[in-house]
Amino acid sequence: MRRFALPGVVSLVVVGLLALLAFGVAHNGPSNMLASQVSRGKQPAAPNAHMRLALLGSSRKASLSELRGKVVMVNVFAGWCDTCQAEAGLLKHAQRVLSQHGGEVLGVTYDDSSSDAQSYMRTYGLRYPVLLDPAGNFVAPYGVNGVPETFIIDRSGRVIAANTGEMTKGWMDRTLSHVLGAQA
Repeated sequence: MRRFALPGVVSLVVVGLLALLAFGVAHNGPSNMLASQVSRGKQPAAPNAHMRLALLGSSRKASLSELRGKVVMVNVFAGWCDTCQAEAGLLKHAQRVLSQHGGEVLGVTYDDSSSDAQSYMRTYGLRYPVLLDPAGNFVAPYGVNGVPETFIIDRSGRVIAANTGEMTKGWMDRTLSHVLGAQA
């Protein structure tokens, strides 16, 4: 019996280390790279800006590039997401602030049905455009692998701020103040 105990323990340790490595690789995606670039002061061009996606509640298609010249807060969300629901009030406030400065909030669905997204927008009284991204093709180069995630795009189409996770009022206020103060 002792003869099998040591190889069994070693096998468990190896499996544990492999699982930890797999977790680390899976969570070190492009979003982390994009957010890391932004946190280091880099301002990469917004990925997929010209990709045209269906607009929630419309037969039209739209793209991020159509908002060029405006400061845009891109909020990736899902109607079923409790954390997304918790930040709905902040998004409503951000839309008011941005619209006063010629900016816009742009929602992008992630792993969500259009009926869930419509219900979310209606429930929280949100009135900004929402792009439907059911396959995740638009958000993939942003590295989104969960919701919510928020990116600020400047007037020239560059990502200047990134928040991976629930947005706080402090982050939103500081970021919008900095962005709009520098670009107003």
